[in-house]
Amino acid sequence: MTEPTAYAPPQIWTWNKENGGRFASINRPIAGPTHDKDLPVGKHPLQLYSLATPNGVKVTIMLEELLALGHSGAEYDAWLIKISDGDQFGSGFVAVNPNSKIPALMDRSGSTPVRVFESGSILLHLAEKFGAFMPTGATRAECLSWLFWQMGSAPYLGGGFGHFYAYAPTKIEYAIDRFAMETKRQLDVLDRRLAQSEYLAGADYTIADMAVWPWYGALAKGRLYSAGEFLQVQSYSHVQRWSDAIAARPAVQRGRKVNCAWGELSDQLHERHDASDFETKTQDKVEAGKAATGG
Repeated sequence: MTEPTAYAPPQIWTWNKENGGRFASINRPIAGPTHDKDLPVGKHPLQLYSLATPNGVKVTIMLEELLALGHSGAEYDAWLIKISDGDQFGSGFVAVNPNSKIPALMDRSGSTPVRVFESGSILLHLAEKFGAFMPTGATRAECLSWLFWQMGSAPYLGGGFGHFYAYAPTKIEYAIDRFAMETKRQLDVLDRRLAQSEYLAGADYTIADMAVWPWYGALAKGRLYSAGEFLQVQSYSHVQRWSDAIAARPAVQRGRKVNCAWGELSDQLHERHDASDFETKTQDKVEAGKAATGG
């Protein structure tokens, strides 16, 4: 590990565009749009603008699970938002999510379109709208507690550990140790809960699992930040069991592909507008079609 030069914060902070590292082109200290661009609108009641990061995957899993239950009103168009290109700063996107983060949802099922932003809010909106994956009574409180646990904990995993371990231009031992310790503590919290319960809220699979799995399930399988060995994730046996059970669900397997633009071509469905797209429009089939036509 290398230590940075000693830094004394000035009395007033100023923005240095050259000090942003990998994300310098899209990070800035002000909100609002950077350019005018309308969002596309498809034929379905729900319009999702997203990318298959852990936060985006939460919502596409939920939508695919609702469709698997037979909720036809959950049909959706999923539009790819390329955050590395700054799509989230277009005027249309900012109108749906003033925080310029994916995912963002426009619910056009009623007479007046309703915007919903922040992944936990979208999960809760859909659960209440369709009466699914949200338990009642005391179990409801447990479900919401784990949902909001994820919302509060994941920034320490992503913006904390993930940033300093995988992305920061300088490896800072103190920062990596601080957030590795917290990430392992969070994994232990989950492992202890899942030693007592099949799913986070109890015996049933809920939006709490859908929120936590894309982050901590991926981490437990070594797919997040290539940090599996570093964090010794295999030692969390109950998280491993839970992660495998969720990964085996067909709706989860579909949801992971939506708005994905990296990895295996067969796992990339850049946009989703119909259930048949999983069979005909994954990127391996798109590329094969181009090759066959010389495109």
